[in-house]
Amino acid sequence: MFDSVRKHQRILQAVLLLLIFPAFAFFGIAGYENMFSGKERGVAEVGGTTITRREFDDAYRRELDRLQQQYGGQVDPKMLDTPFTRAQVLDGLVTQQALHTESNRKRLRVSDEQLRREIVSIPGLSNPDGSFNMQAYRAALSQQNLTEPMFEAQLRGDLARRALPESVARSAFVPATIADRMIGLLEESREVREQVFKPADFAGKVQPTDEDLRKYYEANGARYEVPESVKAEFLVLSPDAISSQVVPDPAQVKSYYEQNRKRFVTEEERRASHILIKPEGDPAAARARLEALRKKIADGADFAALARAESQDRGSAANGGDVGMLPRELFPKAFGDAAFSLKQGEVSDVVQTEDGLHLIRVTEIRPGKERTFDEVRPEIESDLRKQEASKLYSTYAEQFADLVFTQPDSLQPAADKFKLKLQSAEEVSRAGSAKLPPGSPVGNPKVVAELFKDEAIKNRRNTQAVDIGNSTLVSARVVEHRPAVRRPFDAVKDEVREGFVNDQARRLAREAGEARLKELQAGAEPKGFSDGRLVSRSSPGTTPPAAVDALFHGTPAKLPLFVGADLGGGGYGVYQLVRVQPADPAVIAKKREQLVPQLGQAASQLDVGTYLDSLLARSDVQRHPDRLTDKSDTR
Repeated sequence: MFDSVRKHQRILQAVLLLLIFPAFAFFGIAGYENMFSGKERGVAEVGGTTITRREFDDAYRRELDRLQQQYGGQVDPKMLDTPFTRAQVLDGLVTQQALHTESNRKRLRVSDEQLRREIVSIPGLSNPDGSFNMQAYRAALSQQNLTEPMFEAQLRGDLARRALPESVARSAFVPATIADRMIGLLEESREVREQVFKPADFAGKVQPTDEDLRKYYEANGARYEVPESVKAEFLVLSPDAISSQVVPDPAQVKSYYEQNRKRFVTEEERRASHILIKPEGDPAAARARLEALRKKIADGADFAALARAESQDRGSAANGGDVGMLPRELFPKAFGDAAFSLKQGEVSDVVQTEDGLHLIRVTEIRPGKERTFDEVRPEIESDLRKQEASKLYSTYAEQFADLVFTQPDSLQPAADKFKLKLQSAEEVSRAGSAKLPPGSPVGNPKVVAELFKDEAIKNRRNTQAVDIGNSTLVSARVVEHRPAVRRPFDAVKDEVREGFVNDQARRLAREAGEARLKELQAGAEPKGFSDGRLVSRSSPGTTPPAAVDALFHGTPAKLPLFVGADLGGGGYGVYQLVRVQPADPAVIAKKREQLVPQLGQAASQLDVGTYLDSLLARSDVQRHPDRLTDKSDTR
């Protein structure tokens, strides 16, 4: 089974990257609905729909930006610029389009309740008390130039696409016998005795001559180099850098408040619980069942307990039916109308929505409140600064790029024109600089690559304006270049001696251990071993991984057995395998519940991979890998 998982790993990675995880919200979803609508010459066709080169480049750039943010801007673009990576990104887009077409063909729909759950789960949209922050939601949409209906329509489409592989994943099943077999292997114990030949015990036998040390120094020269580096100055043009120059007009601030007063209203919110019964072809029976439950509640039964026992909403039943604290518009209309007509503690009559029939109970009411102008003035001023800075950035970006190019001998003209701070960085190497703060623009791999071009180093010319993502341009200039220099032998002689002695001591330890192993396997008396101890795959204790691999390599036909393991810097270990102790059945039973879900996840990945392979096989996919690097085809 695990071989099959590995077989499908490439396509699974692409799907998980571009589709399954829900963290897409507010980060690129806006283009999903029209992503595949182009008619131009593209990099692939899926069922007659074209994936254009521009769409591929956008996806490729988003992935690079994501990795750079994840690793603090220290990802070298060259590491991604490979045929494999480009093919993987294209696979993700092809799979996404195939799912898009299939979900439309099957007419998959997403209920209001599913949509609500997805929105309230978006990170960063909750107040400290766990309630939904409607202001943050609207502000995030505004930053992406989206209205609520636009975003929610796009989110429905994405959820519909996700439904297909997720439904396949949920259907995976792993028999308990497989779990028991794997637990048995993990928990099987082997009694071992060890004899370790440590490098430290052989270091005294290594007496290098000056000639030995000089040869070692020459053979390992890179260890003793001060790497090539530059001192650089740089400019950063971004909306943040520009915003400090923007001073909002007080009259504009007041006007903005008056025109957007609704935004500064904390709307009334209610915490509700519900019991959902799905009609499943018999609405009358479902309604009768809810009426019976309502009577029990009226007679004193606990609503939460009944919800846990009876509700068919898997998302809320375990929480006693609680769906959270939400404003009216995030509830399905009929649900919201009912919830906002109740007093706290009251239970509704039977309410029908597209998800089924509900009993609704309001458990908390939080009245709405309008924030005053003085309360929101700093927030409005910040928003206006950001808006104006974004407009100015769009105007300035081309001018900035032209100026650093046409006046290549200094960054000062650009600094003066755009009122930017000229910054400096010391000891920037091809690997960046330890002296730079994390995420520093000049530490970005794209900028570093420009700084180490011949034009920048030899002629001290400004680099081109480098787009490092997130609406940020950087131009840098080499002030001083320091070539890589090998430190003199005499200055590093002690380091060279230490390295030589360590390497030779490890070699002697390994040779001694291998010789001892041969003696034991030939029948020599096993002297010098430690007392026996039990080792298992799941609990190796202090036994090094290399030794565990050697000890558990197959089932021994005859005991005792002697095996050896190279422990690297730890020397060489010789191990006597004394006995094998099968896993305790009680332990297997106890750990079965933990392992079955993990195996189920692996099986679900296998099933999703098989499903996607099948979907792509019948989707008439035509790829054009030769167009992935064709610079001319970027229309």
